[in-house]
Amino acid sequence: MKLTIDIEIKAPKDKVWKVITDIENSVNTISGIEKIEILNKPKDTVVGLKWKETRTIFGKSATETMWITEATENDYYKTRAESNGAIYQTILKLSEKENTTFLTMAFSSEAITVRGKIMAFIFGRMLNKTMKKLIKKDLSDIKTAVENK
Repeated sequence: MKLTIDIEIKAPKDKVWKVITDIENSVNTISGIEKIEILNKPKDTVVGLKWKETRTIFGKSATETMWITEATENDYYKTRAESNGAIYQTILKLSEKENTTFLTMAFSSEAITVRGKIMAFIFGRMLNKTMKKLIKKDLSDIKTAVENK
């Protein structure tokens, strides 16, 4: 599954970057996040930042371990998670024009085990719809947080 969704934010890139890389406080920014537990926090970079994120999905609380695998400040960062026989990757990318930032979130999942492939086949369409809704809400929450600061 691959999804790409973007939003326009009336703020410069550096202000948006500050919000999207503040993982520790994302529970206060993104309404869908219930809890964040930082597992590894590098000193001078976001690359290597690792955390557990808890959300309610399909009516159940789910916790995923995520980490930032690559980043360029004020440009993009990429996260990875591995769960239920699949690899999940998300890229948050920024572009700016006339003091407006366009934030794009690209999400992909790849089933890597037989169990994961079966689950993707059975629940793929439902998961796609749910993820699209979740990403749109996350982006809207980020927009609100940035524009109201």
